[in-house]
Amino acid sequence: MNSHKKVSVRDVMANTYVMVDGLTTVKEAIALAKSRGVKALVVNKRHEDDEFGVVLMNDIAKKVLAKNRSPERTNIYEIMTKPALCVDPNMNVKYCARLFERFGISRAPVLEDGTIIGMVSYNNIVINGMTVDDE
Repeated sequence: MNSHKKVSVRDVMANTYVMVDGLTTVKEAIALAKSRGVKALVVNKRHEDDEFGVVLMNDIAKKVLAKNRSPERTNIYEIMTKPALCVDPNMNVKYCARLFERFGISRAPVLEDGTIIGMVSYNNIVINGMTVDDE
């Protein structure tokens, strides 16, 4: 019988992410993403009962650039996806990949005890999650 080591989201996630306020302009968000080398931004909660949001670079391309909106006058809250679909760090990566496929997303914040601890993407799962047997 085949025994496979469980690879969890925690094992493959990126610890680098950028948290922004919803009032951040798209121009400021692009500069932050570029300087920190990230492809998604997590939008912080406004209060305890709120939810996290997320903005991907393709959201900016589709909802701002393609529609000829001004990055200086468009705020992140206008284009973010909220609530963000967050994943548990202990989730098996195969189920994370299935979740991504089912909901048509490519990356998600990793949430532990109500706190964002990283981001996971298809790239993380494939590059870091595919194990090769030693034998």
